[in-house]
Amino acid sequence: MKLLYESHSPYARKVLVMAHEVGLISRIEVIHHETSPLRRNSAVFALNPLGKVPVLPIDDELCLFDSTVICEYLDGLHDGRKMIPPAGAARWRALRLQSLAQGLTDAGVALRWEIERRPEFLRWAEFGEGQRAKLLAGYDFIEREVVSDGAPDIGQIALATALSWLAFRRLPSFGEGHPRLARWYEQFSQRPSMLATPFYGETKD
Repeated sequence: MKLLYESHSPYARKVLVMAHEVGLISRIEVIHHETSPLRRNSAVFALNPLGKVPVLPIDDELCLFDSTVICEYLDGLHDGRKMIPPAGAARWRALRLQSLAQGLTDAGVALRWEIERRPEFLRWAEFGEGQRAKLLAGYDFIEREVVSDGAPDIGQIALATALSWLAFRRLPSFGEGHPRLARWYEQFSQRPSMLATPFYGETKD
């Protein structure tokens, strides 16, 4: 399998961490592609009309994109414990946490546009503050409903990669005022899957 990837994409890293956790990494060739809303990558657009990574071509007729879809596909390729629980409360908790982590990442991306990437005269402070508020509210929620220290699932993978990207981009810290979340993150960050997939590089517009 060939995974179109970007070394500073939180969505792409989620897929790569998932591949490590389920023992499929040896079957995946990772191909780095720079993408940006302001810089068209023709190779990525040829496979994903949104021009985003991660992208996983399956065969000549099917190509998967979006980290959520690709992670579910990978979870069906191995015989071990599933990262997406098959049923019951565990399933819905894992999927809810994945959704929350995705939302944190989306809010972080939007905030970064307002405070760093957009030309200063076009920045909208109130919009940026709205995204910052989403991040802080998300941290508060997870702190109250602290994630389990048990075996990892898709929710934990999504959360760890989201938090690592927020820290990588120096966005509002989850470590201040959220000791349980910070402790969980520090422990999860030492997993081999996280150590093998560090972020690096800068967006090239």
